[in-house]
Amino acid sequence: HGATTTPLHIALEMGNATSFDKLKKTLVLPPQQSFYEVTSDRLTKTEANSDQEAPRLYAIGDIHVEYKDNQKGLSELPNHPRDWLILAGDVSDSIQGLEWAIDTLKPKFAQLLWVPGNHDLWTETNGIHSEIKGEDRYRSLVKVCQEKGVITPEDPYLEWPFHTFDGNRKIKIALMFLLYDYSFAPDEHVGREKAIKWAQEAGVGANDEVRLFYNPHNSREGWCHSLLSQTEKRLQEVVADNSVLVMVNHWPLRRDIVRLGNIPRYSPWCGTRNTEEWHKKYNAIVCIHGHTHVRWCDVIDGVRFEEVSLGYSDHWTQSYGVEPYLRRIL
Repeated sequence: HGATTTPLHIALEMGNATSFDKLKKTLVLPPQQSFYEVTSDRLTKTEANSDQEAPRLYAIGDIHVEYKDNQKGLSELPNHPRDWLILAGDVSDSIQGLEWAIDTLKPKFAQLLWVPGNHDLWTETNGIHSEIKGEDRYRSLVKVCQEKGVITPEDPYLEWPFHTFDGNRKIKIALMFLLYDYSFAPDEHVGREKAIKWAQEAGVGANDEVRLFYNPHNSREGWCHSLLSQTEKRLQEVVADNSVLVMVNHWPLRRDIVRLGNIPRYSPWCGTRNTEEWHKKYNAIVCIHGHTHVRWCDVIDGVRFEEVSLGYSDHWTQSYGVEPYLRRIL
């Protein structure tokens, strides 16, 4: 997820911080089982698939293809010729890495869907900054995906054609890009300056502060609030037609589902309080996120919240292969 310890911009993922070695030990978790059964009893096959097993919708996030073990695991993933796969952000630090991931995974699945994470938006490597920053960086990633047939947050919400919900309600997949606004800090530390100071007191920071630009917006939180406004307008249309949603956003939608091991003060970079009731407001049946590298499933108000990260190479067990880490959503 790009957390750092003192000094602020030392990258934990490079293994330079002792606290991250401790954190990694808490994160080598077995594949998390989905609470698919919470939803499955309310699904009905569409008529076109009534005589056969329906395709499946899977999700995985934080595949970080810079890691050779991750590349190897993804390359060896078995084919799923009828199934769809959601990539829930943090595919790669580079556009070339995103292209590699798509070229590797697209032949294995019937459809790929993608949302960006903070790593995808980074525009600095080894002190060298790309000229394509902020929103332009995001648009360049979208262009790569769309040219390769991958669905993005800029495309219409795709209908899942193989099931309906509660009889005849359509299921749509809402791919969202929302960022964060530092409001996942405790009440007395909300706001960028206060949140960063609070995190720094525990030796915690984020690479985003030097690698994730927000041009042409005036701040990351300003970009976040613009994205929230745009997204809500689209979600309101879904409510109007009585569809239900699979909501996908790299960052968690609620504070109470954020688990950060030994770095709880990384929470300011994990989401926005503005989305905490969206699962009820916009008829969600499943909410998917990554970012924390702590695989988990919560059920809140009857809605599944699935953290679907693979993580860095130390965050999963290579002998299992990547297959068990694909989370079944539908």
